[in-house]
Amino acid sequence: MSDTPTIRPDMKAFLDALAAMDGPAIADMTLEEARESYLALHTMADRPARELAVIRDLSCPGPAGQIPLRLYDPRESRGPSPIIAFYHGGGFVIGDLETHHALCTELAALMDLPLVAVDYRRAPEAPFPAAIEDCEAATRWIASSPAELGREATGIITIGDSAGGNATIVVGQQLAANPADIPVVLQVPIFPLASDAFGSGSLEEFADGFVLSKAAVEFFDAAYAPDRNDPKAMPILGDHSTAPPTVLITAGLDPIRDSGRDYAKALADAGRSFTFLEIAGITHSFTNLRGAVPSAQVELERIVGAMKLALGTA
Repeated sequence: MSDTPTIRPDMKAFLDALAAMDGPAIADMTLEEARESYLALHTMADRPARELAVIRDLSCPGPAGQIPLRLYDPRESRGPSPIIAFYHGGGFVIGDLETHHALCTELAALMDLPLVAVDYRRAPEAPFPAAIEDCEAATRWIASSPAELGREATGIITIGDSAGGNATIVVGQQLAANPADIPVVLQVPIFPLASDAFGSGSLEEFADGFVLSKAAVEFFDAAYAPDRNDPKAMPILGDHSTAPPTVLITAGLDPIRDSGRDYAKALADAGRSFTFLEIAGITHSFTNLRGAVPSAQVELERIVGAMKLALGTA
């Protein structure tokens, strides 16, 4: 156990407010309660969604039926451009299009690019590797469906938070092994689970009181039931030599922080082009806490700045 970590003031105020609510832990909730609680947290703590020229629900074929998607674009129409594929967080168990709606509007607006959010199948109804299969199928569809989207992709930017960060890395590895028509020009895993978090120092240091708890990580793991020997579950085991340009984000107070650090080392060892930002004094899920934690908005804008820089040199 290290010394007490530094917590930025607005983050501490939010953590204190959560503690004062004294609600049940996610591991003590029913599945439906956990999903409702996650949406309620983001509704309470995030900034309002931006108004965009285009916000449209659609779907694409997947391995188990249609995959719901949502298209965001600050422009009514545009010429060929990169398209962002977004995979939401929530441990592959509790997130959906609504929990990350505000964040998706913000990313589309700040990047001035179309974004397609993927509503993949969730565990425990559909355990590993269902979510990954849906994310890959949706990404391939986004790359090859200009008529349906009304937008022609010149490249794909994959991005996601937490479980979605895991999917971001895995989809990149899958598309490198079996390339799509349009390449991944940038991947942005945000506080991802890249290696097994169990046994890591950060999981013990930030086990409780930092938004994501060790008990919640165990709850998600039991529901998702990943194969720890499969790179589609633990992408640290995959081939990093073909990783696309990367903007990798970790949070300093995150139980799964060390997993993201492991991936940074893997990219460095493979000689890949990447930017690594560890955001100090802030917790897991900060990208969805931008209303309650104003400095998180500043950090999201830093991430977008790094994305634009990487795209300019990709």
